[in-house]
Amino acid sequence: MAPMTVDPIPGVRVMGIVNVTPDSFSDGGRLGSVEAAVAHAMRLVVEGADVLDIGGESTRPGADPVSEAEEIDRTAPVIAAIRARWDGTISVDTMKPAVARAAFAAGAAMWNDVTALSHAPDSAAVAAELGCQIVLMHMKGEPRTMQADPRYDDVVAEVRDYLAARAGAAMAAGVARDRIWLDPGIGFGKTLNHNLVLTARLDALVDLGFPILYAASRKRMIQAVDETATDPGDRLGGSLALALDGARRGARMVRVHDVRETVQALKVQAAVLAQPPRR
Repeated sequence: MAPMTVDPIPGVRVMGIVNVTPDSFSDGGRLGSVEAAVAHAMRLVVEGADVLDIGGESTRPGADPVSEAEEIDRTAPVIAAIRARWDGTISVDTMKPAVARAAFAAGAAMWNDVTALSHAPDSAAVAAELGCQIVLMHMKGEPRTMQADPRYDDVVAEVRDYLAARAGAAMAAGVARDRIWLDPGIGFGKTLNHNLVLTARLDALVDLGFPILYAASRKRMIQAVDETATDPGDRLGGSLALALDGARRGARMVRVHDVRETVQALKVQAAVLAQPPRR
């Protein structure tokens, strides 16, 4: 049988995760040197990543904060080294404006902020100054305490309204509308049911008119569904299922650890969806 050349779902990009932290929930400590981080990043590019997301501070539940200086030391050299070898989009995963500035000086072009530009008084102004693409994520609380019994009256409405307000605040500070992405924050201050409902109702965020980043790779919600997946590395099946579902429900980018497998899954899904409906 001749091979079928298929692109992933049109408009869906894959963001590959490059954690340069000692304590990330899935791969902390694996990329402890610039050389190891760059080698991993280049491998993700070969596997099909459209964007590389470089993170120097863990935001897993219970994580302790990292100083600006240490986070810059972890991320800026890696970004500069990747930029010297690749001209694609590099994202910095940080809540700190100073870290974002250093990352952009090193070659980043996207800022992925789990606090939706609320961590510092000048966050939105710095995003506007940098002229960057900005990902605004919903998080209830902060990493050390966010999973301590999170509650919502209506999780979809509250996440939607929060992200709409943060997008409005960013635009009021001078960030161009077409530079803003929204992320529902799967696993950030949410129970399994909250995560499942947000995924099933992703259309409520899509309807806001901003591109959606969906990030559920290897997260604990998969273990909550399949109790055998106690190790993050054993959550590939669940990660692929969530990435495919997020893409089909309107996400424009999926943030993943397993790039090659996700790209392949998206291609197969696209091939199926391209078939004409039954008449």
